[in-house]
Amino acid sequence: MKKLDLHWQILIGMILGILFGFAMTQISWGREFVSDWIQPLGNIFVKLLKLIAIPLILASLIKGISDLKDISKFRDIGLRTIVIYICTTIVAISIGLILVNIMQPGDGISQETIDKLTSTYATDSGVTSKIAEASRQKEAGPLSFLEDMVPDNALKAMSENKLMLQVIFFTIFMGISMLLIGEKKAKPLKKFFDALNDVVLKMVDLIMLSAPVAVFALLASVVVSSSDPDLLLALLKYAAVVVLGLFLMVVFYTVVVSTFTKKNPFWFLKEISPAQLLAFSTSSSAATLPVTMERVEEHIGVDKEVSSFVLPVGATINMDGTSLYQGVAAVFIAQALDFDLTLGAQLTIVLTALLASIGSAAVPGAGMVMLVIVLESIGFPADKLAIGLALIFAVDRPLDMCRTIINVTGDATVAMVVAKSVGKLGKPRVKDWDDHLEEVR
Repeated sequence: MKKLDLHWQILIGMILGILFGFAMTQISWGREFVSDWIQPLGNIFVKLLKLIAIPLILASLIKGISDLKDISKFRDIGLRTIVIYICTTIVAISIGLILVNIMQPGDGISQETIDKLTSTYATDSGVTSKIAEASRQKEAGPLSFLEDMVPDNALKAMSENKLMLQVIFFTIFMGISMLLIGEKKAKPLKKFFDALNDVVLKMVDLIMLSAPVAVFALLASVVVSSSDPDLLLALLKYAAVVVLGLFLMVVFYTVVVSTFTKKNPFWFLKEISPAQLLAFSTSSSAATLPVTMERVEEHIGVDKEVSSFVLPVGATINMDGTSLYQGVAAVFIAQALDFDLTLGAQLTIVLTALLASIGSAAVPGAGMVMLVIVLESIGFPADKLAIGLALIFAVDRPLDMCRTIINVTGDATVAMVVAKSVGKLGKPRVKDWDDHLEEVR
């Protein structure tokens, strides 16, 4: 019997997880059972993915740079990557602003709903912590993001996934230095990182064996911890605008893939779907990064020289889905609270959301911090920030799951386009977890 494809296994796990979660909400002890016995399975899976993220970046990026043998090629890849990421982010924010201005979801929110949302969430620790974090980031200097990229301790940077940009900086620095000492002297170190890269990718294969069970656990825990259904329904129009915008971004990506790489866009979506489904389940681009790299390299055919740079950088600075959400959420809050937005203010949203996305962490909830920064940039009253966040807090987690899909898909799309532009898009070379099992039996 033919083995079911991984993306179908994950999708079945997601559906069963949602159904099981809803069933558990109907039982008095259901939520506690999921929290104690089901959720830990999903948490372990996410921890395993995060565990190998830094070693994977270190090994694959050094391997990719050392394979280039020409620093000018790396410069070309770097410049094209940054420019394309900026362009896709501007497209995402623009789509969000156009949709929210046309559909005006904030005009349909009653004062009663605003009061209920405010009383429920305005003092929530999640809301207040996001405002505090945004204030801390805003107080930083104009070049602080560059300063933050440079670690003062490489080992400390590797000990925290949120310091991924520092790891990328150190790894690029090390890779270029390996090129400059010559191939003969660098050979022992290169062989070590080549082997480490193969080992970490095999770890990805092994971790992915448990993916269907893990997403079942993750989705079940999300369902049992969901907010008041009545409040979710009140925000349905706002959520629909965000989801429609995210869908249009997927359409945009397929057009880009078809136009620039001449590949079948439906084939592209099929091959990247396991990473998309994991992005939905974990709400984290960083946690999904090992799987994204494995799918893009082995199943799509992007050369490691390109993927090892484009994808880790994308996981830290390319937040198309989150940036689109910034535009929609900011205008929605302004509409609901009768705060007039001029054309200049909306252009400010585009610029601020673009800059904020570069420094945003690739973890769940980072979009809310960015949103506070965006709202403050357009002069939104400080005393209403908590109310504004309270309006969208109820649906933030499910929308966070959706926009992470777009972040990951955007990374994969840019990797394909850059690879095609430098002649590094080849044929897929799929490896299974048991390729060498017979050798060790």
